[in-house]
Amino acid sequence: MRTIHVLFAILLIPCITWSQTDFKSIEELELEKVAPQTKTKFWLKMIDNGMSRPVEVPVIVVKGKKAGPVLCLTAALHGNELNGIRVIQEVVDHIDLSNFNGTLVAIPGLNAISITQHQRRYIDQEDLNRNFPGKEKGNRSQQYVWQIKEKILSKIDYLVDMHTASFGRVNTLYVRAAMGDEKIAQMARLQDADIILNSNGRPSANEQISATRTMRAEAMLRGVPSITIEYGNPQVFQPELIARGKKGIENLMAWLQMTEMEIQTVTAPTLCKKSYWIYVEEGGYLEVLVQLNQKLKKGDSIAVMRNPFGDVIHQYYCPEDGIVIGKSSNPINMNGGRIIHLGILDESGN
Repeated sequence: MRTIHVLFAILLIPCITWSQTDFKSIEELELEKVAPQTKTKFWLKMIDNGMSRPVEVPVIVVKGKKAGPVLCLTAALHGNELNGIRVIQEVVDHIDLSNFNGTLVAIPGLNAISITQHQRRYIDQEDLNRNFPGKEKGNRSQQYVWQIKEKILSKIDYLVDMHTASFGRVNTLYVRAAMGDEKIAQMARLQDADIILNSNGRPSANEQISATRTMRAEAMLRGVPSITIEYGNPQVFQPELIARGKKGIENLMAWLQMTEMEIQTVTAPTLCKKSYWIYVEEGGYLEVLVQLNQKLKKGDSIAVMRNPFGDVIHQYYCPEDGIVIGKSSNPINMNGGRIIHLGILDESGN
């Protein structure tokens, strides 16, 4: 009899499992057709998949009672960057429709394929955030980001793109923003960030980019004020950072007059005018000696490299004054591996 009960329970599982069929699938994001004072959940089709159903991303549209700006929140363009997903869910859950104006387009999981595969890059091992503007008839990554550009970026007025560190690294909560733009600078300052990094949209790893760019840079080229927020570490939910992320987005919505909330007080961030990674010269077992948010002076010891026998083969020192934005968390490091992401302070306060 017990065996029959177990089998019956197993058979019931598919009936109660949340699935893609629970919400309407759409080809286009037609915001004008969404009813006011609603929170509507869709599956937005991105690409066809001849082997099964189309690849779709979850979209939550929160429509206010009055017209206003269209704010877009995106998370997990890299599939292992999960904190932003929970930030979005928390923000949406706490919106009071009776006191909400404008439109929020929230996408908690933009890289639909890689999230379920527990990997950062797209299925062709390309970095989606280095492939904008994409191509309608390009390779797999190019087609996917082209769909993002056409179906999402073309519909919005403001963008917050949410990321974390990647595997083997940890991050502070920091914002990338083009601080020379007044609107973008204010978007950044409203976040409860440790650090604000003045950045025009180029990656932190000093990669050479010619025809391609990040999603934030693409949005800015379209006249959409945009910031990137890095919420800590990969493949985890970090409650403290999620709570701070929620506060920052709520501040942004209050500033845009989408809500009647008071802007909440945030800790004054450290401003950095630029940043770069410091790399190891030879592989081995790396011990990083500094902590996130630690301010460093030129010549401070930052890491020790040992060989498999435990002998110190290299010591690394800070090349100039700065602050630790991110660092390696994986002791195993090959030639050219990362040590710390060093921010250079902006003493002007701009």
